[in-house]
Amino acid sequence: MSTATKPIIARLPVYQFASRWTMSEAPRACAVLGIETSCDETAAAVVRRHPSGLAEIVSETLLSQVEDHRPYQGVVPEIAARAHLEHLDGLIDRTMTEAGLTFRDLDAIAATAGPGLIGGVMVGATTGKAIAAATGKPFVAVNHLEGHALSVRMTDDVAFPYLLLLVSGGHCQLLLVRGVGHYSKLGATIDDAVGEAFDKVARFLDLGYPGGPAVETAAARAGDPDRFSLPRPLRGRTGCNFSFSGLKTAVFNHIRALDRLPSPAEADDMAAAFQKAVVDVLLERTRAGLSMARTEEPHLAALVVAGGVAANRPIRTALKSLATEEGIVLVAPPIRYCTDNAAMIAWTGAERLARGMTDSLDFAPRPRWPLDSLKNSA
Repeated sequence: MSTATKPIIARLPVYQFASRWTMSEAPRACAVLGIETSCDETAAAVVRRHPSGLAEIVSETLLSQVEDHRPYQGVVPEIAARAHLEHLDGLIDRTMTEAGLTFRDLDAIAATAGPGLIGGVMVGATTGKAIAAATGKPFVAVNHLEGHALSVRMTDDVAFPYLLLLVSGGHCQLLLVRGVGHYSKLGATIDDAVGEAFDKVARFLDLGYPGGPAVETAAARAGDPDRFSLPRPLRGRTGCNFSFSGLKTAVFNHIRALDRLPSPAEADDMAAAFQKAVVDVLLERTRAGLSMARTEEPHLAALVVAGGVAANRPIRTALKSLATEEGIVLVAPPIRYCTDNAAMIAWTGAERLARGMTDSLDFAPRPRWPLDSLKNSA
């Protein structure tokens, strides 16, 4: 790991967002420290939830490991875990200093406890439990996916229930969100996650790392999405599962048929074709998911998209058009809160704390943790 690694965001602006709580039903104001170490972002944040319903991101720091992993064109778990171990304490100290708080001023400590790269998850969860034990504060073991699922309630006025399209490097799911801790999975990928497919296609085309933004940038360079014919896996199939392995393989086969490395123009066209195919798959499967969700919850509050791939602008634009056609509002967190961050972990901790959903200090971090296995909200 490079010894020159340092936080690329020393202090992020303070944000205040209106949440769904009203004055009469809101819990008392609480401040929660959130810790995120599930993959290659080391992050800490303090989020305060006011009785008026205002969510205030008091302070936030983040260290990106992109440059450390770039030579490998992907995240190396051991490098990631060591970076978390080396930098997390300093990031937490900076976050607390910028917040103007001591640990005694906090109401709870929340840390990602899975799913994710287990070495990194253990660093963050163990640190969170140690702070909770030393201060006597409640500990909340946060499911990283629930952080994404509830992030929109930190930034927007979204009530339950809503349909969530969760798209990231490791996950692609449609979930019916009925409450905190109450999730029903309607569909999921049967092979690759959409973010994983973006990364592999970027590698095939030698576009750089991280793959998602690289493909989006290449496609935007006047790429022709109709130059190469690509499949739309599972189109028209019953249900709302996803598949991206065949699409990824089709890109590889086109490149192999060239019998040479693609030219820059060909790479841009291929990126555009791949991105358009992904958009078409997500729209078709999400439309099916909306139909399924409405049979169980006729009065859905919103269609929500979250996770790192939700930062892709063409995907957000297409989903907004779909939502309009379907007569439902699309809600997505600001792009900076689509990718991994500690604010969503702190906010999820606050949501759970308000319902008395805390965890013991013997909670075991886990590499896999299905979101629909969580305890229902009280």
